[in-house]
Order: sequence, then structure tokens, then C-alpha cells
Amino acid sequence: MTNFISIFPLGIVVYPGEQLNLHVFEPRYKQLIVASLAEQKPFGIPVVINKKIMEYGTLVQIKKVEKMYDNGEMDIITVGDSIFRVLEHVPDIPEKLYAGAIVNYPENNDAGNGRLLQEVLHGVRELHAILQIHKSFKKEDSQLCSYDLAHHSGLSLDEEYELLHLFYETQRLEYLKRHLHKVIPMMAEMEKLKERVQLNGHFRNLSADNL
Repeated sequence: MTNFISIFPLGIVVYPGEQLNLHVFEPRYKQLIVASLAEQKPFGIPVVINKKIMEYGTLVQIKKVEKMYDNGEMDIITVGDSIFRVLEHVPDIPEKLYAGAIVNYPENNDAGNGRLLQEVLHGVRELHAILQIHKSFKKEDSQLCSYDLAHHSGLSLDEEYELLHLFYETQRLEYLKRHLHKVIPMMAEMEKLKERVQLNGHFRNLSADNL
């Protein structure tokens, strides 16, 4: 399916099912949100990297206007819907301040792999333990998917964007697994380094095993 959508480019990756809270203050995007609410239509958040609007983004639905300010600014709660690919950027829309795009929606296979999911989840929790971060998920472990875990895996923006345009759940889980296998030993070594630095200058009880 191909259609036209209004777009709100941002330097973040939004995944399907993810809740995103936005404070909207720019005139063009205040106008976009008002129009989306009036027409009961979603809008698109294409990813911006290095000041460039990328090819892929996520359609989001407005769930709630949390607060409306006297100057027209607003706090809104949105949720990610489907991933789109930009076919054509439409910078000028008659009588509108914001831009749009002609997009299509790549088929997305969400059939997962329970064993692989558990490996990734174990890696995420191991990473959090090293970093002394305490996070809990709103779903049961068996109900989680790659999109639920991606933002919690220490990915860079470029890596989050790479994962956004992987369209098989097993591919996404494998991507996260490889990333965690790479980053966990690095973070563990950094923690050891921090401990060594902190010990410097302290009295230590050392032995050379009677050599």
C-alpha cells in the first residue's frame, strides 16, 4: 500500500508498539498535531541522522493529549504503529507549515524464536547488571519482542536505525544478540578498569605467593 502522510522528522527511532511522549512547541508541528487530531489520522516520524531525513521511519497514532498550554504548545502521548519507507519527500503542502511524504509499508514478519529471545533477554539483563541499571518490562518475558528490547540494549542511533529496517523478527533478535556479545565484554572490562582506578592510592594487602 502506498499513501501520503504528514511527517514530523526527529533524531530518534520509534519502534512499533513503543509509547513516545512528545512536547510539541514548533508552530509547524503544533499545526500538524491539530490537523492529525481533527482528521483522526496518524503521522510519520522519519529518522533524522546527521541532519538528514532517512529513508525509513514509523507511523504513530496519537493516544492522548496530556496537556494543552495557553500558547498552543502541547504534551501528547503517541504509540508506534507500522514502519514506512519514504518514496518521495514532499517539502511543501498548500496552506501547511509542515512537510509530508509519499510512503509504502514493507511487510514485517514478527514470527519470533523463543530460544533466541531468551538469549537476548539474558544479555540485556547482564548488561544492565554491569551498568547497575534496574529496569523492568511491562510484559511477561515470553511476550517480549526485539522492539521491546532494542532501546535497552545500548545501541547507537545508527544501530537502532539499522534494526528498524530489518523486517524479520529472527533477524532483529540475531542483530541484538551479536551486539550484546560484542558490548558486554567491553563494558565488563571498563568496570574492571574503573575498579583499578578507584583502588589506586589505597593500602592493599598484596602477596607474590612466596616468590
